[in-house]
Amino acid sequence: MTLTHLNARGEAHMVDVADKQETRREARACGAIHMQAATLALLAEGGLPKGDVLATARIAGIQAAKRTHELIPLCHALALSKVSVEFRLDTSRNCVHVEAFCRLNGRTGVEMEALTAVSVACLTLYDMCKAVDKGMTIDGVRLEEKRGGRSGDWSRESGPESDEIAAFNEEASSVANTVTIHFLAELRERFAIAELTLDWERIPSRDIAGIKLALIDRDPRFKALLHQRVLCALNQAMSQDDAPIAPGDEIAFFPPVTGG
Repeated sequence: MTLTHLNARGEAHMVDVADKQETRREARACGAIHMQAATLALLAEGGLPKGDVLATARIAGIQAAKRTHELIPLCHALALSKVSVEFRLDTSRNCVHVEAFCRLNGRTGVEMEALTAVSVACLTLYDMCKAVDKGMTIDGVRLEEKRGGRSGDWSRESGPESDEIAAFNEEASSVANTVTIHFLAELRERFAIAELTLDWERIPSRDIAGIKLALIDRDPRFKALLHQRVLCALNQAMSQDDAPIAPGDEIAFFPPVTGG
């Protein structure tokens, strides 16, 4: 296997496709943006301050696909014949699934165009929703299938590495749908535990206060988090009870530092 974007001297260069035969090329890519349940509800109801979020993100994704060569240095400028961007709201996982499809008759593939469309559509969703939810996360941007060209068709589901990828995705999804809690110093000794994970779906509100309630529901010992002064760090940054959280976050509780 060789990297076509490197010449004989190992230097990056644009691949010359002039001698390739024109064929139908297609590619489909996917991704997702995770958010608070309340944010997803506002999006579905059209209640966000910037207006029609999905329509704006769709146009942004289409524009991005058409201008991929301006963003990715060694991509060719392509005359795309079709670009579509679709969304699916998933209330069970509090996310929006994004799918992009690109097609042309040409001498090079459209994988990068489909991936760029998904990425920019997700970024636009973040921009449109960030006024109410800055803790959103984007993940899972990937090529699902491509058709045409010298290398032929490829599908993630039928690739030789599909079982390995599926296992990795299952593990990543499991981590992404939890929040990790650390107990430091004397709290670790009091609760007799240093670390645990909470299922994202079991947290009643998407903030530090919701974490405390979920912990108390799990074990009454954690009521001490409400009845004494306890400091909190969210992803290593000091935070208050109203700080928004997202799947995959790490939260540490610890007593105030005193000294003399």
